Amino acid sequence: MAYVSMINYDTAPEEVKKAHDDHMKIGKMTNMKRTLLNNVPSFKALMEWYTLRDEAAKFLTPLEINFFCYAISSQNDCLICSSFFRKILKDENIDFDTFMFTPRQELLIAFGRAMVTDPHNVGDDLFAELKKEFNDEQIVVLTAFGAIMIATNLINTTLHVELDSFYLNE
Repeated sequence: MAYVSMINYDTAPEEVKKAHDDHMKIGKMTNMKRTLLNNVPSFKALMEWYTLRDEAAKFLTPLEINFFCYAISSQNDCLICSSFFRKILKDENIDFDTFMFTPRQELLIAFGRAMVTDPHNVGDDLFAELKKEFNDEQIVVLTAFGAIMIATNLINTTLHVELDSFYLNE
């Protein structure tokens, strides 16, 4: 059971309705987002995920982005986010557990998992590989994007946000 209720659009203050409506122009309204809308600045902060995803999309393919996010979310044991990305991969006929990743995809997955597992010790070897593939700005974007992905995992897990109904049949 969720610790915090989701907003009711019909009874929400105008500021919440505006944030909701503005977001619907760029993304789906999920249970996590309805929960975050209890405080508009919190909602807006976490919705910067989209801004960072767009930055990452300047040098990553959509598939690489999805692998990176799924690796973080599954390593973080976030039911909602891992279900979200698993559904995206399933819709692409990709089984993450048996897929033959490219070395670049494997690097992104390793970095995402390392950020969750032990961010104090991501390691010189992994960073050396990242530096071969990405420039400093891109590594900062990856790290910030990974951090906001971890933050969304944290919101879902800590607040026990309910799994969205569209994942229940997966």
